[in-house]
This record gives sequence, C-alpha cells and structure tokens, in this order.
Amino acid sequence: MRENGLSPGRVRFFDKGLRFLIDRYTREAGLRNLEREIGGICRKVAVRTAQGATGTVTVTPKAVERFLGPVRFLPEERLAQDRVGVATGLAWTPVGGDILHVEALALPGKGDLRLTGHLGEVMKESAQAALSYLRANAEKFDIAPNFFDEHSFHLHVPAGATPKDGPSAGITMLCALASTAVGKAVRRDLAMTGEITLRGEILPVGGIKEKVLASLRAGINEVCLPRENQRDLSELPASARAKLRAHLLSRAEDVLRLALVEAPAAGAAKAW
Repeated sequence: MRENGLSPGRVRFFDKGLRFLIDRYTREAGLRNLEREIGGICRKVAVRTAQGATGTVTVTPKAVERFLGPVRFLPEERLAQDRVGVATGLAWTPVGGDILHVEALALPGKGDLRLTGHLGEVMKESAQAALSYLRANAEKFDIAPNFFDEHSFHLHVPAGATPKDGPSAGITMLCALASTAVGKAVRRDLAMTGEITLRGEILPVGGIKEKVLASLRAGINEVCLPRENQRDLSELPASARAKLRAHLLSRAEDVLRLALVEAPAAGAAKAW
C-alpha cells in the first residue's frame, strides 16, 4: 500500500480474500507471486483513487476476481459420491501437497494393462506391481478365477499435462483396480498414500505432512498411511491433528477392506 501511495485505511484485506487469492491465483513454495498479486490489487485501487474514488476498498473473494480476473488454479475436491474404479490418492509437489483421483477401467481383453496420465517409470512399475498382487490374490478378494483372462485394464491419472512419478500411489492404484474387479466402489471420504510390494506390504513414503494437509483442504479427514510413517504425523499442526483420522496400515488387504464399499444403486446420481 505504501509503495502505491495508498493511505492505511484505503484498502482492507480480509482473511477470506487472502486465502482465496493464495488458493486460486498462486501456486508456489514461496511468496513472490503472492506479493505480486497483492501489489496488482493495490495498483488498481491506486488508479481508482487517482480517478477520484474515495472510501475503503474491502478485498473479499469476489473483489479478488474483480481485480485479477478469472481464477487461475482450481483445487482438486473430493468426489460427489463413491464410484467404482476411482480412488483418491495423495501426492507431493514442489509447491505442497495435492489430491489426485486415480481411475481404473476393466474392458474385454487378455489381462494387459494400459497406463495414461503422463506417468514416470517408477509410477508405471507401481501400477504393474499392484495388478500382479491383485492377480496373485484373486481368490482371497473373491474375484472370479477367469476374470483376468477375459479382461484388460486401463489405469488413468487425470491432469495429463502434469508429469507424475514415484511409488507412493501404489495402494491408490491397487484400490482402483480392485474396485473394478470386484464391482465395489471406493469410499470418496478416504484418501491414501503408500508404496506396495508384490507381497502386499505397504512401505513408507515421503511428504506426509504436505499430503495430509492437502487431504484436509479437500474436505477428506480420513486417510490411510503406511504404519512406518506414524512418526511423521507429529509434524502436523495441532489443529490438523485434531481433525484427522489416520489409519496406519502395513498390509494391502487392510486398505481394501477399509476402502471398498457397495456401489451406489443405479440411478442414485446423474453421471453428469
């Protein structure tokens, strides 16, 4: 305000307006872009002042859109309903955590796996490991013996323009694949992260603090985490820990038992 010649009472930034500005107009690890956007608002207020406008300008979410134009980033939100073949994973990015919806589809084929969504080699290997574990334990999960001989899978991670890699989506991809195989939906109010092995073990992953905060921002308070990541929960703010319900698991079957539910009745919701 000082740099743009504004008196202290000319502009008031409300918390909701600042949060909206941070969430929808900046995506960075630091504060440089935030400073630029606040400066941009102040410059526009200064122009109005020079044109004779008076009074206090209150910066609310609507005012931010009026000053800066349409929002630039739309945060991922939890699904509107439980869906077959769609599981919610947690991802780490250089600018914080994010949620991602992993989609799986079973179609007539011979058991092969197609992967899309700009996935790196490690993430592709995790998908293969998840499918191999599921095939090896088909009887345990009540999957028809000939299901994998008659079906192929397509696994997709949306936001295809964004590169994705790492092993931490292993259990998320397993849940999406298992959901299509057994015809059960994956809970939309449950997010997860963890690497999976061929033996069904869940290995620890990084970025737990950022991932859990992303889950809470999306309105998902229940998460599945590798048991060995329990120590990372101490890094969370007390306010976040109070909202969180964390399931610390070490076996893949425990995740499936928790995540899969009966699919919604046909016609319960519109497809679009």
